[in-house]
Amino acid sequence: MTHTAPSAPSRAVPGRQLLNKVPEVTVWFWVIKILCTTVGESFADWIDMQLGVGLVNTAILFTVVFAVVLTVQMRLTRYVPFAYWLTVVVVSVTGTLYTDILTDRFAVPLWISTSVFSALLAGVFAVWYARERTLSIHSITSTPREAFYWLAVLVTFALGTATGDLSLQLTGWGPGVSVLLPLSLIAVVTGLWRYGANAVLAFWVAYILTRPLGANIGDWLATPKSEQGLGLGTFMTSVVFLVAILATVVYLSITRADVIEDEAEYDTATADVVATDPARERVSLGVMGVAALATVALLSWANAQPHVDPTAEEGPVPRCSGGAVTQAQATQQAKAAFPASEMDRFRTIASDTLGLVKADDQAAAADRATDLETAWDDDQATLQPTDCQAWTYLDEQIDPVLSAVRASSPDQTTEEAALTKLLDTLG
Repeated sequence: MTHTAPSAPSRAVPGRQLLNKVPEVTVWFWVIKILCTTVGESFADWIDMQLGVGLVNTAILFTVVFAVVLTVQMRLTRYVPFAYWLTVVVVSVTGTLYTDILTDRFAVPLWISTSVFSALLAGVFAVWYARERTLSIHSITSTPREAFYWLAVLVTFALGTATGDLSLQLTGWGPGVSVLLPLSLIAVVTGLWRYGANAVLAFWVAYILTRPLGANIGDWLATPKSEQGLGLGTFMTSVVFLVAILATVVYLSITRADVIEDEAEYDTATADVVATDPARERVSLGVMGVAALATVALLSWANAQPHVDPTAEEGPVPRCSGGAVTQAQATQQAKAAFPASEMDRFRTIASDTLGLVKADDQAAAADRATDLETAWDDDQATLQPTDCQAWTYLDEQIDPVLSAVRASSPDQTTEEAALTKLLDTLG
């Protein structure tokens, strides 16, 4: 997809006129877009999980950062690779976090999130087109058009997160296999674009699909090898992709290979690309519809098969041989088998959560409980094989904590009892 031509002639735009604020859509555009999506997912996970900031606080942090970098981007008068792609990285993280908050903090079903963000994106496109008579990114030559563009990009990331997570929920596919669906759909859209599909429609469909593709690639790289991933971890995955993004941005800054200097000049020089065949557009639209129906059918079939939901907060816990243990035995075995630093970490998070519950700060307690869940899940591959009985007992103490703290109408007595029992088990 090297060109996304306007679907209709652009009307005169009042106000400040700019050189085009977005890059040419070459193969570099898609490569760096996927890199940004992947590092956005991995970096957000690292901040949330490893630094213990919490999901809501991470979202607030990135919303502020997004406002700052977007202000810098919109004050520029032309496309600057570093500023543009930094904004894409930050907006990818921010849009992802908004969906995660709806899912993890407010327990909004993914199909509802997908529906809401789809309707919101349709609304953004409708208002944008009604005002500007084009949705082409090659016409981002005024402040209002750029504002519509970045709003659409933000919603596409939130929508891509919701649809990607929904597909995983329905199928139970592992991190490697999950890459294949968005990759196949992008290949179909690319083929249709080359055949004669509406370029603007093909661009935005592909733009949405790169979000789950990039996220799945990031998960595949970061997931432990014991869980069918490559075991790089979120931090190393973030570093690798940040270096790749930086190298690509430096290359584009030097070569200016993706710069569109003037919209009118672009349209004149590519008149053969702008001219389209209505019959081919209709055929392409029909094929897209068939591909969408086939995807729904595939997901429905996969959902009907026995599988484990990888997005579920409470997944099935593998049981251990050797029978059950008492609390005292579990505490003794855990102290002997598990690293002291990790036990201290779990105790600290549980103690913080208990303090927040007693202070009647339910929102902060729920965020801290998520930190506990994340830390525990991250260490499962290491701790469970070390002493499966102790790990299982502790896991069964953590579940009631999460349920009590995240309840729609939390009961403080129940929360304190669950947390106190967990702290007793942790020693």
